[in-house]
Amino acid sequence: MAPSAKSAAKSAAKKSSGSPLCVPLPELLPLAGVRLGAAAAGIRYQGRTDLVMVELAAGTTVAGVFTRNKCPGAPVDWNRAALKKGRKARAVVINAGNANVFTGKIGAAATRTTAEAAAELVGCKPREVMLASTGVIGEVMAVDKLVAALPALHGALAEDSWEAAARGILTTDTFPKGAVRKASIGGVEVTLQGFCKGSGMIAPDMATMLCFVFTDAKIPPEALQAALAKGVDTSFNCTTVDSDTSTSDTVLLFATGQAKHPRVPAEGGAMLRGFRAALSDLLADLAQQVARDGEGARHFIRIDVTGAASNGSARRVAKVVAESPLVKTAVAGEDANWGRIVAAVGRAGEPADRDTLSIAIGGVWMARNGTVVDGYDEAPVAQHMKGHEIHIEIDLGLGRGKATVWTCDLTHGYIDINADYRS
Repeated sequence: MAPSAKSAAKSAAKKSSGSPLCVPLPELLPLAGVRLGAAAAGIRYQGRTDLVMVELAAGTTVAGVFTRNKCPGAPVDWNRAALKKGRKARAVVINAGNANVFTGKIGAAATRTTAEAAAELVGCKPREVMLASTGVIGEVMAVDKLVAALPALHGALAEDSWEAAARGILTTDTFPKGAVRKASIGGVEVTLQGFCKGSGMIAPDMATMLCFVFTDAKIPPEALQAALAKGVDTSFNCTTVDSDTSTSDTVLLFATGQAKHPRVPAEGGAMLRGFRAALSDLLADLAQQVARDGEGARHFIRIDVTGAASNGSARRVAKVVAESPLVKTAVAGEDANWGRIVAAVGRAGEPADRDTLSIAIGGVWMARNGTVVDGYDEAPVAQHMKGHEIHIEIDLGLGRGKATVWTCDLTHGYIDINADYRS
């Protein structure tokens, strides 16, 4: 999502104090095989960077996971088609301000023009250029401005411009989001590093955001894709802000192959066990940062569901609770209203029994086995609700299924930001 210049100014004023849930951007150091940068192309915003380019070493493999929205943006279509033709990438071009969605043949032509222009600068095939756009839906992309800005941007790419890139893709976000992890492959240390954006239109089905992760490891595309799909399932697919799944969701993972570790088999196997764990942890970190930066958010909420009939059932219950406007507004008002949680569990459409259901907030069990705990004291729970980190636990008492979902509260700030998004 991205507001117009006028709307951006309004949003900036409304959020001038910044998010109380802000996570400092970690130090993002140069990564072998990656050069990147940001520029102000004036695609929609004025006076800020809105175009990011990344150049990758020859031989870089790529994996991708995209939105399940049935009306995807033109860049999503481009990437899907490109990945079918090959799993190598030499460049990424990302713009903020215009999502290039619901723009018909003109939008498709814009992606092709962008990829061709970037490919000429890098010296690769257009299909080796991955694309991503975020912003307003239904408005024709100013591709002439985008393409005109690429040569100077490409000429200024550097190994240490990670923060500039992380900031250049933001829309209604209040802070840039990044993460770094280390892993070992065959006794050799490799680095995983990435950045993402997301603040509104965030819901499972890949969550609504853009995410770009890079590693200096040399990993076959099949193993890279499997690792990414598994990592996304337990991170971005467990994140929700407002239950709106976007048209532009994209997670791309690039392996530049510059690290000198033993050869990884096509299937990955045990050799990638540490890498997969590090990737999943990095993606979970980024996903939680997105939930923390939910539009207008003042509270970050973790929901743990246990005792469900299955893990899938637990996740669906947690998602319904996380997306309940009544639960989210209760948290916003710092009201320990566990009855709203019970109601959300009951309407999730999953196995549940009121007489085995238990609810806790902030580690204090308020209800057990279908009724309020004898002698329950709300004071410590009320104190917990005043903090920025809210923990809700739900034990269905039926089985061994469990899941965790991350979300945020629903405040007047969310309405303010989205009521005049295009004005």
